[in-house]
Amino acid sequence: MKVVCTQEKFKKAIYSTERVVGKQITLPILENILLETEGGMLKFSATNLEIGVFLKIGAKVEKEGQITVPAKLLSSFVNNLPTDSTISLEAENQVLKVSSGSVEGSIKGLLAQDFPIIPEMEGNFLFSLNAQKMKESINRLIPCASLDATRPELSGISWIFSDSKVFLAATDSFRLAQQIIPIKKEQEQEYNLFVEKNNSLVVPANTLAEVFRVVGPETKEIKVSIEESQIFFQIDNIRIVSRLINGKYPEYKQIIPKQFATRAIVSKDELLRAVKIAGIFAKNKTGEVRFEIDSDGGQIMVYSKAEEVGDNKTVLQSQISGPKQEIIFNPRYIVDGVQTIPTERVVILVNDNASPAVLRMIEGSENKENLDYTYVVMPIKA
Repeated sequence: MKVVCTQEKFKKAIYSTERVVGKQITLPILENILLETEGGMLKFSATNLEIGVFLKIGAKVEKEGQITVPAKLLSSFVNNLPTDSTISLEAENQVLKVSSGSVEGSIKGLLAQDFPIIPEMEGNFLFSLNAQKMKESINRLIPCASLDATRPELSGISWIFSDSKVFLAATDSFRLAQQIIPIKKEQEQEYNLFVEKNNSLVVPANTLAEVFRVVGPETKEIKVSIEESQIFFQIDNIRIVSRLINGKYPEYKQIIPKQFATRAIVSKDELLRAVKIAGIFAKNKTGEVRFEIDSDGGQIMVYSKAEEVGDNKTVLQSQISGPKQEIIFNPRYIVDGVQTIPTERVVILVNDNASPAVLRMIEGSENKENLDYTYVVMPIKA
């Protein structure tokens, strides 16, 4: 193999693929990136057997070929090269010679034939999503995914499809986040058939973290397809493929209350500050922060107390309707939820001190709730 390409494209390609590479004691080739010529272009592939990433960049191909080389070593070497317009690659006898400007290096590789096969799409993309909306949604959902390996389905993000929307959700049993995103059908007949057969699936949170990472500020759409227990994402020139998680996701929608007794609208920044301060005085990391929501006074009092530390109280002005409520939360879960809300005001929706509470965005002067994003948190029972 012998190719020449721009240093800028090469660096971006390495950055986009190396993250899925991990330390592999039993299968060292998974620490490598596969470089190969294909259709007059240079193709980069990486996988950890759960997620696969590949992309192609324009290159001058002088000789066809392929090789795998250690991802971290190649990345570190290339990132420290002096700025130059081009980079030359030549592979021979399982050694990759890299040169740019006055710098040359030789990196020992492994046989490309031993590199695992990354599944390729056989059909067409089913639908597409707004890339920036999806990136924003992933950022809200991933913190809610469980880290408990005994329930693998909760370590992923649930997808439930309707005719024109997809409902994304994540939960660790203590809090739940749901985001609704419009979809654009790429293949209407195929999509409708897919939804009829199976309208739900679970995508690993790590896969969506990779999607989040490669979506750039200029990316407009993400194309998606599902085939044979695999999901494919096309993001600009990058293709990500991942296995789906086997297992049924909990029927979480019945957890989200349909109606609420008390509704309190408050400044997002003031609420966030009050809960963070109260969390300092909580007894421990899973300590208790008490909310007193008083419609008569139009105030929310946020306070915490620990005998060995002290106590704290913050009073927030709020627009409140409904009966007075006293409810206890884990401050970390409230902070996580409030931080994901981009609007200046947030609404706290409560029924009683033992039922799930909900946070949502408030938009406009009419105090309209945005139902596209819902954050549910379980209270601590007194």
